Amino acid sequence: MKKNGLPLKSTFRSFLPLKEYFIKGRWHLVIGLASLILVDVLQVFIPMVLKGAIDTLTYKTATSGILFKYGMIIMALSLIIALFRYVWRYFLFGHSRKVEEALRARLYDHLQALSLSFYQRNKTGDLMARAINDINAVRMATGMGVFALTDGLVLGVATIGFMLYINPLLTVVALIPAPLLIIATRFLAHRMSTGYERVQKTFADLTEKVREAFAGVRVVKAYARETWEHEKIEEEGRHYIAENVQLARTIAVFFPMMGIFANLGLVIVIWLGGRLTILGQITTGDFVAFISYLYLLAWPLMAIGWVTNLIQRGAASMRRINHVLEEVPEISDPPQPLEINQVQGDIAFKGLSLKYPEQERHAIKDINLHIRKGQTMALVGQVGSGKTTLLNNIPRLFDTPRDTVFIDGIDVQDFSLKTLRKNIGFVTQDTIIFSDTIRNNVLFGRRDVSETTLETALRAAQIYDEIQEFDKGVDTTLGEKGITLSGGQRQRLTIARALISDPPIMILDDALSMVDTRTEARILNRILEFRKDRTNLIVSHRVSTISRADLIVVLKDGEVVAMGDHKTLLAQGNEYTRLYERQLLTQELEIEAT
Repeated sequence: MKKNGLPLKSTFRSFLPLKEYFIKGRWHLVIGLASLILVDVLQVFIPMVLKGAIDTLTYKTATSGILFKYGMIIMALSLIIALFRYVWRYFLFGHSRKVEEALRARLYDHLQALSLSFYQRNKTGDLMARAINDINAVRMATGMGVFALTDGLVLGVATIGFMLYINPLLTVVALIPAPLLIIATRFLAHRMSTGYERVQKTFADLTEKVREAFAGVRVVKAYARETWEHEKIEEEGRHYIAENVQLARTIAVFFPMMGIFANLGLVIVIWLGGRLTILGQITTGDFVAFISYLYLLAWPLMAIGWVTNLIQRGAASMRRINHVLEEVPEISDPPQPLEINQVQGDIAFKGLSLKYPEQERHAIKDINLHIRKGQTMALVGQVGSGKTTLLNNIPRLFDTPRDTVFIDGIDVQDFSLKTLRKNIGFVTQDTIIFSDTIRNNVLFGRRDVSETTLETALRAAQIYDEIQEFDKGVDTTLGEKGITLSGGQRQRLTIARALISDPPIMILDDALSMVDTRTEARILNRILEFRKDRTNLIVSHRVSTISRADLIVVLKDGEVVAMGDHKTLLAQGNEYTRLYERQLLTQELEIEAT
């Protein structure tokens, strides 16, 4: 985006995504702005009332009744101003809160739709800063900014109009500093805009550093690296403060400059207006009213700085939000998706090859597999052989090439993502537990699950009895990331989460690595019994797990090098045999250690 030419135009262009919210809340805006304009109009009448009262005193025609009448008029105007000031604040600031709510919901929905690659490119702390700090700056621009802009323009124009009515020459002379103010404002506006963008970026970096520090606090303590971590946060904090101080210097010049220009106009009015009053060209009431109008005009002049401050900060934040909203999901629904309530579970890979971005070597290459409905398939291979990559293509977590992955004979790209993924239970290597109750972690938003179904899923995952030992059972609240549970308990809880809906296809990607061999065998036996006649895909490094599979697929460097059942593969004496013997030795050592 260009920073020269018409910065004001480019600034307001940043707010275009908010247009629909302003159209939706147009009646709130109309009522709020109408009330604000009425307040401004009534305010400019008060100096004229004051002028009348002073002139009656000057000409010695004032009486107690006349002065009382002027006082009551001012009181009535003040009460009406107070009432409508409440109205405009309610509607204008209320509208800005609705814009904030709608924008945050839109940003969150869009983030949910973006592909995994987006999160690999962007830091969590930066996204948090955009969803909190930047949206708050946009709210201020659409609330206080709209108010200050409208109030400054209406009150400024109305005030200048009454000043011209009193004395055109005095008005022109009093407004001499205004062009200088506008020029200075345009010069400093660009510096403020750039400064706000840098501040928001460094705030995002600081947020990410703090998030990492809290997320990894156990590792930091285990290695006694608190001082090192403190120094990292302190350095990032100094950078953030330095950017804020640089911005503060610009603002420090801006606002005093507003006051200087406003007071310069007052000096001119006192000097020239006083002379005109002495010469009788204007009345004393005119002189007092003119000074009152000049004080009223001080706010519109100051509002230029206030509005510029709010709008530039809001525009900088809106640009950061727009960068996210402009991201296009790599994986999306087809134009006319197939809506199927439930799949059968037949899976086929036909010549599937895939490379990661900026990688020359294929992660998986020319994969041809057929897993029939109800089969249990085990994937084996060394670390980096492509097991997880292959499985991620089934629910389209990657941008799966067309005509390469099929479920029930239908290309996975022809399903809607919601339909595809609700038919697949996926338990990854990473256990994600939320700061909520055990019940809510397993149900995961499902509302139509009975207690019997919940208990069955927990028993199948071999964790029901352990949960019953907690004080509140399934209603026990877990700590952040399930810190109150062991690694094996967290894994089994995520398995129960996948089992709760009994999906046609279940993927267990090394999902029992944190439990011992005997426990894994017991859990797997229960899962396979629970999921009889359902399709199961398992990644494991343990003999007891893989030997039970109907089909074992061996991957090496992203390619299938062998497949068959356990006995067949052992008899062939290939890569599987070497893996099997190595794993068998590891298992024996593990048993001896216990």
